[in-house]
Amino acid sequence: QVQLVESGGGLVQAGGTLRLSCAASGRTFGNYVMGWFRQAPGKEREFVAAIRRISGNTYYADSVKGRFTISRDNAKNTVYLQMNSLKPEDTAVYFCAAGPSDQVVTAEVGYDYWGQGTQVTVSA
Repeated sequence: QVQLVESGGGLVQAGGTLRLSCAASGRTFGNYVMGWFRQAPGKEREFVAAIRRISGNTYYADSVKGRFTISRDNAKNTVYLQMNSLKPEDTAVYFCAAGPSDQVVTAEVGYDYWGQGTQVTVSA
């Protein structure tokens, strides 16, 4: 089992920044690919960013590419999502997820463990 707890959400004006954190406990953090997903009101959950286990290669949704950065600190069992130049359309609940394989990183099916989510609200 892996437990994930997100933090760092909040209310920010358009153009502002936030950094989300996801602290993991349980099994060895470094064995998992880590991802961020988000769900806006009335919409399905969507992929935001992912970082592979060993290579550290990163992947981003087109909508956040160039504005968001995912990183991980295996010593602290934590994954981060730095969000810059935020837009109102970034408003959503952001979820951290952990998966066992590097093969599927952009789809929910690739992840076994999920956090409870943290709300991000961007005002115009």
